[in-house]
Amino acid sequence: MKRKTTQRDAIREVLQHVDHPLGVEDILKAGRGLVESLNLATVYRNLKLLIQNGFIRKISHPVLGPLYEKIGQDHHHHFHCRICERVLNLPGCALDEKGATPPGFVTEGHEVFLFGVCPACRQ
Repeated sequence: MKRKTTQRDAIREVLQHVDHPLGVEDILKAGRGLVESLNLATVYRNLKLLIQNGFIRKISHPVLGPLYEKIGQDHHHHFHCRICERVLNLPGCALDEKGATPPGFVTEGHEVFLFGVCPACRQ
């Protein structure tokens, strides 16, 4: 484990207090509200360390690219609003991995993204 830093603490704080995945730019913007000198290279370096330390996980969004969310949540999927671009957590999982996996294949995990319009943007 590397030494604690103010920048890493700020990034942890940002990710700890949101209930949905964030992109690097969102983390940088929110983190600068806590540590003004935070820069993009520092965010990337610390995200890598936080993944290695088991605090966050990286999600590969098919449109937005890498997103990051804290570990410790129940298994869930995500909804991407095409208007506000937010990615929200959806509780639970309706996918039957065993039934969806062809014979001979071994499933090690899955990620599901739904796309559409969130309630706030529908109004």
